[in-house]
Amino acid sequence: MIYNHVGDNMIIYIDLLIIINFLFDFLLLLTINVALKRYSKIYKLILASLFGELTLLSLFIPISSVVFTILKIIMGVIMVLIAFGYKNIKYTLYNVIYLYMVSIILGGFIYYLNTEFKNINYLIILLISPIILYVFIKSIKELKKIKNYYYQVKIIFKDDYELNLTGFLDTGNKLIDPITNKPIILINKKKIKGSIHIRSPMYVPYNALNHHGLLECIKPKYIMIHDKKLTNYLIGLSEDSFKLNGIDCLLNYKILEDI
Repeated sequence: MIYNHVGDNMIIYIDLLIIINFLFDFLLLLTINVALKRYSKIYKLILASLFGELTLLSLFIPISSVVFTILKIIMGVIMVLIAFGYKNIKYTLYNVIYLYMVSIILGGFIYYLNTEFKNINYLIILLISPIILYVFIKSIKELKKIKNYYYQVKIIFKDDYELNLTGFLDTGNKLIDPITNKPIILINKKKIKGSIHIRSPMYVPYNALNHHGLLECIKPKYIMIHDKKLTNYLIGLSEDSFKLNGIDCLLNYKILEDI
């Protein structure tokens, strides 16, 4: 079916538009279902996608951009309610935000492809879209996984000087002082330079990536992680900067046993 918009020469293939709109809505809802682990039934996603077809009425009804925006938001809320049900406001709001966030990401990629390759075929877009959304889901899962290794760390030294750091749980950090048997948390030396006076440092032998040496360590008063007070750790002063962005210290794998 072909619809010729009155007043211009734009030709709209309504049947093709309905199919594409339905498939994109379904892909968006499926992405939310997988990424947020909603475990909703496929038929609910299909029903919500079919409801989303009502947005096509805006092609035939002259409405302002403000009204159109409000209509889109209301439609989005109803779509996620059909697809995932209602548990509480936070749950629903999170679903709606994700719907528009994923929609913007997918729309941005499609716009880029269409601009870069000039009038790219709709079939190619439909084939590429699931790949884009798959990469998005994988990225979200990786970010969530990495986030679980980040900790807010508070180190209190003997002179009651307090140092607040962002720590990363490094499962490869298994440094332990062979004499005191205390695990070692690594901090870039520049983080405490000029802040505390290092008295009687300890030197712990280490081996890493085909080189070895002595690591300068100090004993803090205590360490706080997740409101847990830890007293059985040493602070290793590393001369090297950590490659992870925003990380101030590398936590010892033993932390998992103590918090």
